[in-house]
Amino acid sequence: MRIAEAEVPKPKSEDTHAGFFFALSAYLLWGFLPLYMKAMQSIDPVQIIAHRVFWSLPVAAILLWMLGRTKDIIPTFKSPKRLGILAITATIISINWGLYVWAISVERTLETAMGYYINPLITVAMGALLLGDRFTRAQMIALAIATAAVVLLTVKGGFFPWLSLVLAFSFATYGFLRKTVDVGPTQGFLVEVMLLSPFALIYIIWLQNNGQGVFFDSSWHTLILIGCGPVTAIPLILYAFGAKGLKLSTIGLMQYIAPSMIFFIGIFVFKEPFGLWQGIAFAMIWLALAIYTWSAFRNRS
Repeated sequence: MRIAEAEVPKPKSEDTHAGFFFALSAYLLWGFLPLYMKAMQSIDPVQIIAHRVFWSLPVAAILLWMLGRTKDIIPTFKSPKRLGILAITATIISINWGLYVWAISVERTLETAMGYYINPLITVAMGALLLGDRFTRAQMIALAIATAAVVLLTVKGGFFPWLSLVLAFSFATYGFLRKTVDVGPTQGFLVEVMLLSPFALIYIIWLQNNGQGVFFDSSWHTLILIGCGPVTAIPLILYAFGAKGLKLSTIGLMQYIAPSMIFFIGIFVFKEPFGLWQGIAFAMIWLALAIYTWSAFRNRS
């Protein structure tokens, strides 16, 4: 759904109006994304992902060309290590996208919101386990509360929130790996879709030849599948520009806009079931995030 904060270029020490506008635009677009995906509910999720990848390529390429930064990707293609890591991140983000699209189509939008709420806490845990970062007391409390929420859903709610956890872990892993690659967010995204596009195009052609593709079934299907490119690439690029003009604390606070919008869309627009134990689990996760955010602001002040 969005670029992990770890890979964002160093933001400024003070917020700018342009940075706030770009970042807010990105988060609002991500927040409304379930509505777009719901409009494609009748289309197989894998086919949607193939088009999402393929049509993101021209959008990212044109923008990089307009910025005069196309040459920036040449060093990446000369480095097997960079290409290898970006091939892995491309695969991970494809899995994340696929699960997200599938979840919307089967009325599990609320679980995606939970996954993206949990993501910052998973990122903190990965930093401690893989990079040797030290937990603060507040972070430990936040992680404990979030873990208790997962246990509560499993024991009392009657289901293990695997979808939320896979979305959170896959996105945290994506952000961690992208942090290890010396390439900008927009350039890295372009390389990722360049690596994935040949496979996506082969799959799209195969579907069309076998009568399973819907791209030419109607003008609506054609337009909405092509639109998968802009709705994927534009928020990512807006976020990358926005982050350059915002403080990390501002970014950290704004990252909850999209999952909150997804949460309310799931309840009030899609009318998905929302039981007592699910409500308690969400309340626990919100408490964990409040503690985590308070800790982050206190440590940066």
